[in-house]
Amino acid sequence: MDGDELAGAERRVWAAMPEGTRTALAGLSGADLRTLLLAVARDRAAAVRPSEVVRRWREDRFVRPAGADPRVLARVEARMWQLLPADVSGVELSPVVPVGTCSAVARCGQNRIVTTMRASEVLSDPTNALAVEAAVRRRRQSEVHLAAVHRVLRAQDFGGGASAHFRLFALVSSARDTGSGGTQARLLTRHLSYWRTVLAELAPTVAPQLHVTTFDDDVVRERLADIVRPALAGGTVPLVDEPERTRGRGYYTGCALRISLLGDDLEIGDGGLTDWTARLTGDAKERCLVSCLATERLADHVVQ
Repeated sequence: MDGDELAGAERRVWAAMPEGTRTALAGLSGADLRTLLLAVARDRAAAVRPSEVVRRWREDRFVRPAGADPRVLARVEARMWQLLPADVSGVELSPVVPVGTCSAVARCGQNRIVTTMRASEVLSDPTNALAVEAAVRRRRQSEVHLAAVHRVLRAQDFGGGASAHFRLFALVSSARDTGSGGTQARLLTRHLSYWRTVLAELAPTVAPQLHVTTFDDDVVRERLADIVRPALAGGTVPLVDEPERTRGRGYYTGCALRISLLGDDLEIGDGGLTDWTARLTGDAKERCLVSCLATERLADHVVQ
């Protein structure tokens, strides 16, 4: 359901309610509102019959199982963990995060998120959650490098029978700016080097590529040329400039990266520099790089 459809549905629902309902609900405390919603959910659940559960299981894209082979997926993800540098901390994220996490950290619309009735939301992007964890850890660490694998759930309809949930292997790094783009270059080199290692070992025969785009940041563009590219020279996975990219401008700051297979016919990963930990810590000198890869898409093309 897009924004216009949702707005229309909201108007229809409120129009059907007794006068004053919206004002009364808006005046409830958070605890009282949760109590009301849980009571409604309990009453509705009590009326559900087994046949309806089966119907929803068949028809609801939120609950249908994924099509991936879990044994192949487990092997791929296990190897990705093994290839991860030792100084990257693994994080086992909760299935839910505080309500508003995605919209507050990454400025995404809440309509794309599956919100719960307990002041939380289903995790829709592990990089958002890892950025919050990185901001917390930065209070006691000079820099932070985190990784997580998580099945995420998103409310938007991707079309074509695509699943609403999928697994992402995510990296988030945060460190203080040292000037002249040096920190950004170091973080970019770390992430790109890791993804290149993963692709070279697990999918060498399906034309893997790394793509990079700079967004109006001459300093980062210079560091890409004189630090990042030389560090990634050679190897079988090329680093391709993508100056025509506009997607992610405003979401990412300064630079975006992308991961693809099959000569760029299949995108399996994305990332970029963000201001997330800077805003979370209230420190404008904080630099943050996030990136992630869809492990189910990779698993479909791994070397067996």
